[in-house]
Amino acid sequence: MEIDVNGERQTMVYPLTVAELLCELAIDPKTVIVERNMKILKREDHGAQSLAEGDVLEIIQMVSGG
Repeated sequence: MEIDVNGERQTMVYPLTVAELLCELAIDPKTVIVERNMKILKREDHGAQSLAEGDVLEIIQMVSGG
């Protein structure tokens, strides 16, 4: 299965949820916003959102500072 993550094509050998993908990429879900196919996902839905062939994901890192 192929998906796009932040503009880069990624091949997944087995189906993943958004939460599992973030874990595989070592990304803390509390620090990002995930957009799937141009729709922002609620953090509490990451575990229920199974990725599909051709999905386009943007993972946006939140940065704080002053």
